Amino acid sequence: MDTQNYQNDEYYARFLQAKTTLQQCQINKKITSCLGCTELLNCNIRTSYVKNVYENMNKGKSGGFDFN
Repeated sequence: MDTQNYQNDEYYARFLQAKTTLQQCQINKKITSCLGCTELLNCNIRTSYVKNVYENMNKGKSGGFDFN
């Protein structure tokens, strides 16, 4: 996919937003990985990031993804 297509890709845009939010959280907590966070298993930010990574990879063309 070329750069022009990424600019109009809603899945990629949501992925980038989720990535930015996750990175900002890590900066605020002074950690470099979610694995070092005490909220790892109950984190809505990380869950949203993982969901958006998956949706960006499949562009909505496959079934859902259950995090439970």
